[in-house]
Amino acid sequence: MKPQAKRNITLSLPVDLIQQLKILAAQRNTSISGLITEQAQQIVPPVDDSTSLLRELIESAPNSGFGEKIPWTRDEIYDRHER
Repeated sequence: MKPQAKRNITLSLPVDLIQQLKILAAQRNTSISGLITEQAQQIVPPVDDSTSLLRELIESAPNSGFGEKIPWTRDEIYDRHER
């Protein structure tokens, strides 16, 4: 089994919870990241083959024809122009 790619995220947690997580992680000889990963894997359903195929198709789809630059802005889409 090849190792999974990882990405950093930022979480905002209560200070007392962070302290408790640090203690628990030390007791289990792991990290807070390891604890959260373990819990997340228990609550997220496994990816089935159809979901995996869909993800591969999305990731390998050709670009939209605009190259790397989309010709409109988020403000234009949501009509956030100054009035």
